[in-house]
Formats: sequence, C-alpha cells, structure tokens
Amino acid sequence: MPQGSSQTSSLHRVVLVVDENSNPFEMSCAIEVFGLRRPELGRELYDFRLCAAEPATRMRDGFFTLSDVAGLDAVVDADTLIVPNRPDTDTPRSPEVLDTVRRAYARGARLIGFCSGAFTIAEAGLLDGRRAACHWMWAESFRARFPQVELEPDVLFVDDGDILTASGSASALDLGLHVVRRDHGAEIANAVSRRLVFAAHRDGGQRQFVERPVPDVPDESLAPLLAWAQERLGEPLTVADLAARAAVSPATLHRRFRAQLGTTPLAWLTGERVALACRLIERGEERLDVVAARSGLGTAANLRARLRRETGLSPSAYRRRFGPAAGEALIV
Repeated sequence: MPQGSSQTSSLHRVVLVVDENSNPFEMSCAIEVFGLRRPELGRELYDFRLCAAEPATRMRDGFFTLSDVAGLDAVVDADTLIVPNRPDTDTPRSPEVLDTVRRAYARGARLIGFCSGAFTIAEAGLLDGRRAACHWMWAESFRARFPQVELEPDVLFVDDGDILTASGSASALDLGLHVVRRDHGAEIANAVSRRLVFAAHRDGGQRQFVERPVPDVPDESLAPLLAWAQERLGEPLTVADLAARAAVSPATLHRRFRAQLGTTPLAWLTGERVALACRLIERGEERLDVVAARSGLGTAANLRARLRRETGLSPSAYRRRFGPAAGEALIV
C-alpha cells in the first residue's frame, strides 16, 4: 500500500529504513515490489512505509537528499523491516538505527537486508549462527568482521526464515519477489514480476556473478529454448531433450545455462515445474496426482518433496494458505 494510505488495518506492513549514504537503487526496488498499488490484482498486497532517523537524509555520494518521510517511530508496528544498506560498509551504523532493528526483531518483525544490508543486521548482533548473503565485493570484509555468521558469498539471496538477505543490487528484486511468493503465492508473484518486466523466479542459490559474453553468430541465447520447454513442462522432458532441441551436446547446454542463468538445466527445469505446480494448486486443482502429472513432477511423493523444499510447505498447507478454498484438504 502506498505511503499515506488509510487502508492499512488488514495489510502486512513493510517499513524501509533509510540511513545516511543509503543506496537509492535498493530503496527503489523495495518501493516497486512492496509500495505500488496493484489495480490489476484487484487488491493491495502491503502497507508500505519509508522512514529515516533524520528529517533530511543524504543518499549515496550526495546524489540527492531525502526528506519529508516518517521518523523511526514508523517501525513500531512493522511486520517486515527492510534495514538500511550503504557502500561504506566499514562505517558503523548509527546506534539509534541498530536499536530500532533490534527492537523490531525482538517483537517478531521479519528482517530483510539488501546488498550490504547484511552488515546492518550483523552489527545489531542478530546474525550470529545464522545464514546470510552479501555482495561478493564485501564477502572477505564481512567474514573478517562477523566470523560467527555463516556467509554464503556466491548466491543471490538467503532465506533463513525470519531474516532474509540479498547479495547485490539486482538481487533485491529477486528477494523481493521471493518474499511476495512466500506471502501471497506464485500466481501473485508472477503478476508482480510481469509488471516489473523481470524474471518471475530465480532461485536464491544461483550464482551472483553470471558471465554474459557478447554472443557469437549464431545467437546462443537460451530464450527460445526456455519458452519451448515452459510450454511442455508436463511432458517427460529431460536435459538430453533440451540439448537435442538446442542442437548441442548436454555438456554444451550445461555450460550455456551456467553462463547465462547461473544454474543447471536440471535445476531450472525442476524450478519451473514446481512453480507450475504452485499455480495449479492456487487455481483450485485438488488432486495431487493431477498436479504432479501436469507439472511434470511425476508422482505425488515427488511433488510433496519438491514443494516442501521450495516453499517450506506441504501441498495441503500451501493450498490452505494460497488456494481458492481455504481450509479444504487436498484429495490424495
């Protein structure tokens, strides 16, 4: 819900804290994902607030000064708190901001850190013994300062339950869409991604740095192959089938997936099938065997295992949360 709206009582409240020298890109990502109206959905998804410790906050490198936003008291009733990030990671965060983060987490708020936001959460003492991601440029510095944190330096984002962190700038969108998918289901997340003109789902375990060399002739883009495969997910497609369609060897296809998508053909295919299974459940399909067959996951047992791995929910729990008939059990 855009800032200033009065329709906030039933919406999950997301609050973004901006601090001195914060990055404007990640702020904009948060606004795009959590703060815009969604008339195409017929309902709003979040009540979004932007706040800062000071009345005027100088953004990164003095590009502009942010003013006329709420103070830190806006965090009091946040359900999700997006912590500040900034490029000068060696400069300590203000004690007032760190106290705000600690208090929000202590009363049950979910924490999100984009890019260097993991430094803020770690400085608050909330990441010890937890998994986290940060930009690859600061991985060595982060490990030296916070050795008790289980840093995963080569992934897009980490979902550790009530603390989520994203690596670089663009992965803020990946994590934001992941949160929408977790909160509202795959169908809504796909709608948001379409409006963003952004990939609906890149798994958090994909690499941060993906090589994108200028393609030789002929064009080696995977886009046509991906579109072809997405139309046939219910068929018994294998990596060998994808390679044959692309007229390359499986080894060459694997290299292209790694270079262009940062993942493997099998992992991509499985992820697409799980996403399709989620959409089928959300649209009301109650029979697990039908969902498994139409999504290409094969069996109800495999569907259960894959869905739990990707979403943390069983099929019945997923349907209760996101399906059209809440409370009804899936027919097995």
